[in-house]
Amino acid sequence: MTYIEKGSITYLKASISLFFGGFVTFAVLYTPQPLLPIFAKQFHVSAAAASLTVSASTGALAVAMLAAANLSDRIGKKRVMAASMWLTSLLAIAMAFSPDFPTLLAARALVGITAAGIPSLAMAYVAEEFHPASIGKAMGLYISGTSIGGMAGRILTGVLTDLFSWRSALITIGFLSLALSLAFTVFLPAPRQAVRRRNRETLRQAYAVHLRNKPLMALVVLGFLFMGGFVTLYNYIGFLLSEPPYSFRQSVLGFLFIVYIFGGIGSVYMGRRADLRGHACTLRLSVALTALGALATLAPSVLVKIAGLALFTFGFFGGHSIASAWIGEQAHVYKAQASSLYLLFYYLGSSLAGTAGGYVWTHFHWSGVIAFVIALLALSGPLIFYAEKRRPSPSR
Repeated sequence: MTYIEKGSITYLKASISLFFGGFVTFAVLYTPQPLLPIFAKQFHVSAAAASLTVSASTGALAVAMLAAANLSDRIGKKRVMAASMWLTSLLAIAMAFSPDFPTLLAARALVGITAAGIPSLAMAYVAEEFHPASIGKAMGLYISGTSIGGMAGRILTGVLTDLFSWRSALITIGFLSLALSLAFTVFLPAPRQAVRRRNRETLRQAYAVHLRNKPLMALVVLGFLFMGGFVTLYNYIGFLLSEPPYSFRQSVLGFLFIVYIFGGIGSVYMGRRADLRGHACTLRLSVALTALGALATLAPSVLVKIAGLALFTFGFFGGHSIASAWIGEQAHVYKAQASSLYLLFYYLGSSLAGTAGGYVWTHFHWSGVIAFVIALLALSGPLIFYAEKRRPSPSR
């Protein structure tokens, strides 16, 4: 089998293209996050309702990824991923013209559907096309694109909203995404590994194989816990810091997301460490760092809160990159469908836990939000232990 080898031109093109794919997907997917307090005021809705502008996208994304994985078996991964990026970029521009809150929610749900082509297929592309010895680093590079894209989208949104309006900010993000979509389409190498086209019966068999793989499903549930805690914290810290005694402007709230730089570092560093030290122990370290960072945000000092956010982000993206790579290794067949299952739970965590966090914020304020996040992270411990001790035999 011909793999993409580290150090080759093909490796460079594939890595940069996947970085762009992650960048666009997360830049568009999470641009509303720093705008939640503005949406709550402008559209006269609660914090939990405003958070639906994020949850509507991630919930639709979770379901649509299953269809994207199946479609890729018919027309190819690159075609589906490229179409996903182009459509998502165009919708990012269109949703800026939403006249009311229901229309904005509908546009955000459509963004979730069109964005589904990148996350699950990018993971499967890495697992199938890259040499096994470099999968951890390659996955880390893709996930660093998601973290930096999320950071850049939020910062630009905050600054442009202060200078102009939130609508102008969304239009700008959309045109930037169109440019990166063009680069992705041109530079991503076509898949080399032949994947047999599958009928519906075979696809049902694919998901049945994974659902019977209990260690794999333990890793799948990790996605729900990790992303649920991550989105909950970032959804509501804007509400905390926009209130007295902080009363931050929108541009300042946007710049808080510069700590996503540490997410890019964490995904690459922890991915490389997992290649050397093993998945389980490195994943436990990532979870511990994430929890420690969350607890640090309870301090009243803004500087300590920012340091806590940086550590929280570093740990989260490190854990996500490890779990993503581990999924690819646990699934001996039907890797695209395995990635889709992981990301189904991952984005359901964003949608369900992220919205539930709004009710926690309303009734228990920030200490309640952090308790909720820590509870989700604590549940990951037994699942990591189970996945480590119960290694499955290769699927037939």
